Amino acid sequence: MEKILKYIHDARIELQKVIFPTKEQVKNAYIAVFLVVTVVALFLALVDGTMSFILSHIID
Repeated sequence: MEKILKYIHDARIELQKVIFPTKEQVKNAYIAVFLVVTVVALFLALVDGTMSFILSHIID
């Protein structure tokens, strides 16, 4: 039982050290991730379209 209480005590101490992000930081990170995912998706769509165009002209 003593180990469990020590674990809970230590966990509380560690949680007090955690610095949680502010709303502004979360918003900025969300926007950055959204932009990167959008750019990568557009790039992959462009590459896919180009490869499909090239292969369709080679096959025909």
